[in-house]
Amino acid sequence: MGRIIAITNQKGGVGKTTTAVNLAACVAAEGKRTLLVDIDPQGNATSGLGMNGRGEASVYDVLLNEAPAEQAVLDTGFSGLMLLPSGIELAGAEVELVEVEKRENLLKRALEPLKAEYDFLFIDCPPSLTLLTLNALTAADGVIVPIQCEYYALEGMGQLMNTVKLVRKKLNPTLAVEGIVLTMYDARTNLSAQVVEEVRGHFPEEAFETLIPRNVRLSEAPSYGIPISEYDPKCAGATAYRDLARELIARRANLD
Repeated sequence: MGRIIAITNQKGGVGKTTTAVNLAACVAAEGKRTLLVDIDPQGNATSGLGMNGRGEASVYDVLLNEAPAEQAVLDTGFSGLMLLPSGIELAGAEVELVEVEKRENLLKRALEPLKAEYDFLFIDCPPSLTLLTLNALTAADGVIVPIQCEYYALEGMGQLMNTVKLVRKKLNPTLAVEGIVLTMYDARTNLSAQVVEEVRGHFPEEAFETLIPRNVRLSEAPSYGIPISEYDPKCAGATAYRDLARELIARRANLD
């Protein structure tokens, strides 16, 4: 059975979608059957893979129109990587979900039939605690949290960990913290080194060894609709996400 991993942080601008797209692509390149689920109404993961407007159905239809998830899944054209796309309709989903019975479980029910088809299912969440994010946390087996190597790195982490505890208590008792990814690392600054030390001090088991560097090529790749591993496979950003993918796969192999 595949492992569902929500990539989330209630703080924006931390490299959440960059991590979702590139980690998924690199895990797929390692030979793992991989699905990326975009439940962010901004749809950046969808556009970052060049898939805007490509499908007849989106995650909105899966959540609110009871469309089978497999009918909305798109082949990205990148080896082993499939996408359940977001669409502009998802922006109004929060209001519509309020009236739905057991609304936190919609994504879990939708993804259940797909777990046997994939090794990893990554969910790119909105950068806030919404009903869509709760759907992701209810569906997920684990959570990956990207943290920017900046002054307020741990700001919001306590709140996020409290959210995970509440979800465990009320909705998903087996939800695990899969790992913490330190992003936008700049080896030239003392601040980045201090943030890494602080995060690893607070979360020694959860923090990944791999650091994601500040890298211009990582910023450029989404505008071409391709992951960094295809856009510039030799750049520092691509190397880091390949290392992160291998580290995640190794962690899972040791735990399973």
